[in-house]
Amino acid sequence: MASLQRIRNHGALLIAIVGLAMLAFILGDFLNSGSSFFNRSRENVGVVEGQKIHYTEYEAAKDQLTEVYKIESGRSDFDEDTYSQIRNQVWNMFVMDYTLRAQAEEIGMDITADELTELCVGKNIHQILRGRRAFQDENGQYSRETVKSLISAINEDGEDAAQNANLQQAKTYWMYWEKAVRISYMQEKYTSLFQHLIKANSLDAEFAFNGRQNGVSAEYVMQPYYTVADSLVKVNEGDIKALYKQHKEQYKQTPNRAIKYIAFDIVPSEDDFKAAQELLVRLQDEFKTTEDVSLVVNTNSDIMYDGRDYSEETVPAQFKEFAFAKDAKAGDCTDILFENNTYAMARIMQAGYSLPDSVELKAIAAEEGQEDQELGWFKAADLPKNIAEPALKGKRGDKFKVAMGMGEQEYEILEIGKPTPKVKLAILAREVTPSSKTYSTIYNSAKQFVVNNNNAEALEAAAQAAGMTVVPQYNLTATTDKVGQLKASRPIIRWAFEAKEGQVSDVFECGQQFVVAALTEVNDGEYRPLEAVRAELTYEATNNAKAAYIIKQLKGVESIEAAAEIMKQPVQHVERVALGDSRFGNAGMEPAVIGAAIAQGENALSEPIKGNMGVFVVKTGAANNLEAAFDAQSEKTQLASRYAYLPYQAMQLLEDKADVTDNRANFQ
Repeated sequence: MASLQRIRNHGALLIAIVGLAMLAFILGDFLNSGSSFFNRSRENVGVVEGQKIHYTEYEAAKDQLTEVYKIESGRSDFDEDTYSQIRNQVWNMFVMDYTLRAQAEEIGMDITADELTELCVGKNIHQILRGRRAFQDENGQYSRETVKSLISAINEDGEDAAQNANLQQAKTYWMYWEKAVRISYMQEKYTSLFQHLIKANSLDAEFAFNGRQNGVSAEYVMQPYYTVADSLVKVNEGDIKALYKQHKEQYKQTPNRAIKYIAFDIVPSEDDFKAAQELLVRLQDEFKTTEDVSLVVNTNSDIMYDGRDYSEETVPAQFKEFAFAKDAKAGDCTDILFENNTYAMARIMQAGYSLPDSVELKAIAAEEGQEDQELGWFKAADLPKNIAEPALKGKRGDKFKVAMGMGEQEYEILEIGKPTPKVKLAILAREVTPSSKTYSTIYNSAKQFVVNNNNAEALEAAAQAAGMTVVPQYNLTATTDKVGQLKASRPIIRWAFEAKEGQVSDVFECGQQFVVAALTEVNDGEYRPLEAVRAELTYEATNNAKAAYIIKQLKGVESIEAAAEIMKQPVQHVERVALGDSRFGNAGMEPAVIGAAIAQGENALSEPIKGNMGVFVVKTGAANNLEAAFDAQSEKTQLASRYAYLPYQAMQLLEDKADVTDNRANFQ
């Protein structure tokens, strides 16, 4: 009973403890079972106007656009810059798509299925599709039938795996351009709303006309700000802070970093040159005499022997004279040559024969109902060997088949170029490249540099003392793809957003360079800090103070001549100034001066006017008006052309103001 009473006495405490324990249990269970929820949120590449872009969706869009690039270019070996372009293009497409969707939903705008069909296969084909070669006929015209056949084919199953793969690639290609048409047309519909809303009325037309027609002649004197010594004016911290507050919206920024880096070039050592040369010396006799030259070459050379036919245009320049000499014959061999960091020697395998350099081909349709396709002219170097060999050794009208995946493709030779001298050449070449030992030596030097100079100031000082170039890079954002022109340098940017200001990085391998970076600036605020823009603000504040100084000197001046004497500047003449002008005489862009001159009317002397480049005093003369009939419609048309950019500016503003969260940096 006593125990029971103690429990009653501490009941509230026990209930609280049990409650906390149960809450911890429930939360723990939720966090464990709901971890996928949190993971999903971390897997979002971004959010645009409330629409989440999942990593898999983003990757699928990148893969899709990569396939489009492959089909459009006929290549698959894209460089780092192209992949960067693909990533940015995909992201911009997501932003545009979801931003437009949000606006369209708000105003009740949409693109119907019928509209999209009309744009793709109807009478009003969208310009995006018209420019695609894949959708054009042999005359370069957009072919609705080709597109209809494509759409029909991609919605059916192929006969085998190879055909299914081709259909999937075609579907990927088509779906991308269909989406591009939808987004582009949505943008066109949205901007057209502005074009119909932004109109010039009769008052606008009359004001614009009068602004050009009505003017005055003028004399003026201007004292440039640079003629006033800085020592004559005083600028304090309050002036600079006031200007910073005034211009603050101009200083909005995306969080960014600034770094300085040094690079250690990964270049071959003397031992690497010696090793490459010694290899060719060891192989020289065997290369000259062996009957199985392909084994020797393909085991040791940077240039594989595949029996290709070289012409005078395609043979490496250093072997041209040797290969096409009058007495050149099979078995002839050069000495070891050195050029462009490469040791090389060549042996003639066949000489004294001729073959065409080019051929015109047609692909024969594989099935009935399909049309043959004229492919055009090809040079030997542009064709795969299995196509080039039968094509260039055949004659006009010959047909031949080539294995393609799990099937065959038949070609017909439509025309063949004029035969030119050819030679088969085996080339044994070794470019001198850094060995693993050289890599290690250079890497260790870079690593030791970091150890000895572990802060930004020490790194820069030591680099300069060693005669190394210290390269600054500014405004690196979390999604910047690379540092300047450094290859594979995205890891440096990731490091910069994790490091502390003044910190020195480890050694990064960027192509053929080892790079060490120092983080010099961390800018995470919504606006650029005052210190970052102090120089330009000080310049503006100084000019403001000089303007006040000059204006004070001119107090009470009653004539243009008196103003010129005080300012020690000549009086200049303007034949005519009108409100519609963009420039004031020889003084350049001075809108405040133009406005003041027109406002004061004829035969009047202005007060001192603060301009862009200096202080002005203007004396207007007689009216100098143009005589022309007012044409309201013409004026409205001119104004409409000036307003033409506004809808597109509105689109840019729409993107700038969109609610966008960009998490791409977490996935790059």
